[in-house]
Amino acid sequence: MKKYFCLISTLAWLISCNSGLNITVENPIDFDRSEMVEISIEKLMNLPAGKEYIVTDRQGEIIPSQITYDGKLIFLTDIKAKETLSYMVKTGEPQIFLPKVYARFITERKDDFAWENDRVAFRIYGPALISIDGPSNGLDFWYKRTNDLIIDKWYKDDLAGIRSYHDDHGEGLDDYKVGRTLGGGMMAPFENDMLTLNENFVSQEIFENGPLRTTFKLTYKNISVGERTFSESRTFSIDAGAQLTKVIQEYGVEDSLTVAAGLVKRMKDDDAFAAYTERGTAAIIYEEPENEKAGKVFVGMVFPKGLEKIISDTYTITHDINKKKETHSHVLGVTTYYPNQPVTYYTGYGWEKFGFPTLDAFQKYIEVFSLSIEEPLIINIL
Repeated sequence: MKKYFCLISTLAWLISCNSGLNITVENPIDFDRSEMVEISIEKLMNLPAGKEYIVTDRQGEIIPSQITYDGKLIFLTDIKAKETLSYMVKTGEPQIFLPKVYARFITERKDDFAWENDRVAFRIYGPALISIDGPSNGLDFWYKRTNDLIIDKWYKDDLAGIRSYHDDHGEGLDDYKVGRTLGGGMMAPFENDMLTLNENFVSQEIFENGPLRTTFKLTYKNISVGERTFSESRTFSIDAGAQLTKVIQEYGVEDSLTVAAGLVKRMKDDDAFAAYTERGTAAIIYEEPENEKAGKVFVGMVFPKGLEKIISDTYTITHDINKKKETHSHVLGVTTYYPNQPVTYYTGYGWEKFGFPTLDAFQKYIEVFSLSIEEPLIINIL
């Protein structure tokens, strides 16, 4: 009997290895969610080597997947509250999937760096723009209302004089104002209750570019705060289907540093919605003043490790080029940066013309996003 049992077990193991690995994905929270499943490729070593990994759903259909630069197999799941879904990972021939994310260094437009997914788009200004418009290292939002990737198209048409991306031609527009601010959620030193803004990035490196996740790093010139001078860099990534881009902020400091990530406020007395979950995740939401071009836009940041405080801050600067004085305000999320401990957070927006008709709808998205960080998907390899 024992010999038969061993033989059956061995055959079952061989069949499992030949057909693939069964994966279950469980949603532990009471909300539906759509997000990326991540599995370390080290956990897939029982599969035959030499071919691509393929993910199939419970109907046996191949679904888009990607091996990330840091060694993870990722694929997107749409999973209902408390639901458990089954997938299979096996090896097979390489697959080509329609990309849902994209990033590029835009040398033809003053060294912009732009990135997007099938929901949202972002831009940061590059070094060539400093001599024309002065420094501006805040985050710019491009409002999209299409699932198509539009960065290359919008730049090409704008530079050719065919149509401006500052006007909505059916796909969205660039209507967010940055200037000498943090824009839509960048971080800066905040020692002695004073922001110290760096200049535009000086170098860029793309680690991966789809089809489901794009990741890149922007490096800045050294920044001086008081008597200290140190390095600064930001690593960004964005997943298909997400409203928020991930930011990993790094400073080369030897001692702790007070820092703040902020959303620019259009009027000094504007209110922002701020909340903490029971486990400490912090979120800040700000509603842009409605205008005829864009309508209603809601911007937000999420901090998985929480914040020390959330405040409003106003300052006056002199523009580097036109020498005019400018007054800017932010709602700031303040925390402490410790040596060799990068700060990770998320920032992005929702637009009434593309899935978020009300502030409540965007707040709900941020709530589920925050809970999803605290209660990650439960993944089992069978």
